[in-house]
Amino acid sequence: DLGYRGYDGPRLGRAQIVKALTWHSFRSAFGIGRGVKGKIVPVLTFIAMCLPALVNAFAVARGNARLFGYDVYTPSLRVALVTIFIAAQAPELVSRDLRSHVLPLYFCRPLRRGDYPLAKYLAMTGALLVLIEVPLLLLYVGTIASASGGSAIWHETRLLIPGLGVGLMWALLFAAIGLVLASFTGRRAYSTGIVAIACVLTFVLSLVLIQAEGGQAATSTGARVAGLFSPFTILDGVRVWLGGSAQAGLTADPGRYGPLYGVLAVLVLAACLGGLAARYRRVSQS
Repeated sequence: DLGYRGYDGPRLGRAQIVKALTWHSFRSAFGIGRGVKGKIVPVLTFIAMCLPALVNAFAVARGNARLFGYDVYTPSLRVALVTIFIAAQAPELVSRDLRSHVLPLYFCRPLRRGDYPLAKYLAMTGALLVLIEVPLLLLYVGTIASASGGSAIWHETRLLIPGLGVGLMWALLFAAIGLVLASFTGRRAYSTGIVAIACVLTFVLSLVLIQAEGGQAATSTGARVAGLFSPFTILDGVRVWLGGSAQAGLTADPGRYGPLYGVLAVLVLAACLGGLAARYRRVSQS
């Protein structure tokens, strides 16, 4: 008997453990509860993502039109900031536990093997939703603040909803991609490099192929399928296929290949989630 006090209070069980782990991981994604260094990247990326919306509010207040659409909110900036965010924060959610070998402590509780990656995925998805969707809401509020009449507000609301849907697609897919790549190793520097290199290389490859086939305005088969090599351009192809404009996006109009973009997006998401579950199933058994 080491003299530790026993616990006779209520045991909340598995659901409460998953909820607590999700909330703790969500806070960690924004550096809450960590030192100043842990807050630098998430805070700066969030501020940088919101700046275009604030600039738009200033422009609209001076009588100008909205600077960009909700579904194509600064696409190049969004690509850069989402890459930085998941490369920096996905390792924070998963690599530290792998390196510290604390996963057996989690799994000795009433926690199933799939609950741990599920909680991390929900937390990372929520963090990306904040990063992506809050600027859209600021853009919306800044636009309708200078709008006159209920019809203008309703028009902006109808345009906002598809933009929020595009943001949701980004959050769901890139949370899975970031976590599965970061879970390959417990060394944070390595996992950060893996995530960043994978995102940057695939994006550059797709852009080079699109430009080689004539650019975003091209209608050749090569230009239409060149966006299939990066998750960023895949999602943009899905956006255009579902009715968005191809002029201000990242990829050429997929045309009849639009369903292929949709199927590939689902397959990439399923592969990443399956890989994440398999990774932690193997870790829990070792």
